[in-house]
Amino acid sequence: MAMIDMPAPARKPKLAQIVVDALRKRIGAGEFGPGEKLPTESQLTTHFGVSRTVVREAIAALAADGMVQPRQGAGVFVMAHASSAFRAIAGERSNKISVALNVLEVRMGIEIESAGLAAHRHSTSQVAAIQEAWNEFGRLLDEGNPTGKTDFAFHRAIAAATNNPFYLEVLDALGSRTIPCDVASPWGTESVLTYEYQVGLHEEHKRILNAISARDADGAREAMRDHLSRSQDRYRARLAEQGTSKQD
Repeated sequence: MAMIDMPAPARKPKLAQIVVDALRKRIGAGEFGPGEKLPTESQLTTHFGVSRTVVREAIAALAADGMVQPRQGAGVFVMAHASSAFRAIAGERSNKISVALNVLEVRMGIEIESAGLAAHRHSTSQVAAIQEAWNEFGRLLDEGNPTGKTDFAFHRAIAAATNNPFYLEVLDALGSRTIPCDVASPWGTESVLTYEYQVGLHEEHKRILNAISARDADGAREAMRDHLSRSQDRYRARLAEQGTSKQD
């Protein structure tokens, strides 16, 4: 008897992702408007039938995407800024590598120039913040801890050094999608990163940092272009591999 190929069972989404998707839809539908407070942690726990840990993970993901802002002692509030323009970049069924490529394309259009502007405009404290983020990346790397959040902090510090608040606003709107190799991000494309790969990222960041510190605007743009282009090439290759495997 011929064997019948059965489709693999669909993987169930994480509980936190279910909460994220539900809250995102309610915010998008206007049920919770800009500046409004979300239900309390206890209320969300009861409503969704999940633990406080799951609710906290969901809120952290929404905050990373720039949709909400937790305020100590006050609650969680819906944000009202440029993040709305990015909410539809991808739904939960989107291919994460395709999302990463789309985000990198946006970043190419923004961060190359932001590096050049940062080289021209930075203050002493701003370049120190970029250096501090670079140092922290190295410390976490040596300890074997995830570096994604510090990677984002490095790029965010560069955006801040442009002294143009819209560069910061765009990066904050992209949120956790900004760094596709962040193993802790809901949008991360990786579950494990090699030490060698992260060392390479650290070295690329160092070239950007050195050019900005030296007020070499052209060098800063070129170093940022090289850094982001390498990521683009990597994800394009992986997307092509996915297409080949589906045809086999």
